[in-house]
Amino acid sequence: MFFFISPLFFQYAIPKSSHPSMATLIVIVGPTAVGKTALSLKLATHFDTAVVSADSRQIYRDLPIGTAAPTEQERSLVPHYFVGTRALTDYYSAAQYETDVLELLPRLFGQREVVILTGGSMLYVDAVCRGIDDIPTVEPETRQLLHDRLHAEGLDPLVAELRLLDPDYYAACDLRNPKRVVHALEVCYQTGRPFSSFHRGKARKRPFNIVKIGLDRPRAELFERINSRTDVMMSQGWLDEAKRVLPFRHENALNTVGYKELFAYLDGAMTLPEALEKIRRNTRVYAKKQLTWFRRDSEIAWFHPDDEAAVMQYIAKKN
Repeated sequence: MFFFISPLFFQYAIPKSSHPSMATLIVIVGPTAVGKTALSLKLATHFDTAVVSADSRQIYRDLPIGTAAPTEQERSLVPHYFVGTRALTDYYSAAQYETDVLELLPRLFGQREVVILTGGSMLYVDAVCRGIDDIPTVEPETRQLLHDRLHAEGLDPLVAELRLLDPDYYAACDLRNPKRVVHALEVCYQTGRPFSSFHRGKARKRPFNIVKIGLDRPRAELFERINSRTDVMMSQGWLDEAKRVLPFRHENALNTVGYKELFAYLDGAMTLPEALEKIRRNTRVYAKKQLTWFRRDSEIAWFHPDDEAAVMQYIAKKN
């Protein structure tokens, strides 16, 4: 879908005086389907700048439909980074993302005063804005203990234990991802501290200003957008995309909402309508987890995505 920017947006919504006077990273966050891409493109066009994606799935080149990645047309309007740059078999972490973005930003700021970072991957955003704390190395005995428990008991008892030991991470974690659940428990066992505490230490200083914008909508409005976007993605060929990547289904990149349900349909475990309804439901659950995580950050100012004038006034005030 081609992205259209009305001239009225620039005439009324964004006063020219809002341009920052120093290197500024404008961070746009919020739940899936809220409208981050649309606003980010408008801001990037106005500031004549680039967009850095903070989406841990859009980084994979074979998943453009299922991750709602910016289209080729949108990317022709605005330079994008960390979109479609990795193979499904590549290992990539929030710590590596932090390193890569911090290497890129000086080059971008050398050409422009403002850069836009946007996405809903909570750890990726924190990695750039606050820094990833060093996670303690897990001893082999602890790793083996949790590995054995997973295979003997299944995932559900470990999820229940994570809820007791680390309710903050439980609220944000993909609870159907055994790697994430098990690793969090490994760190809890190893250190006696919640896994989430290692992501909430003192923020590292960054050599640029950070302005955080959170986007949200009334719950019914957001859920309707999630439901509608599922239908749009299917019309764009999402099922064919899932078939193409099916041989890589065990890669971590595909351990995500949408593909897992479509794989279950392709396995014959459920009908397509059942899979689509499950996608809608699980996406709504994930959106609530994103909001829970981002709401903890008092530096985020929240706006409806359509309230562009208020967003720009806030950016001007913060600079």
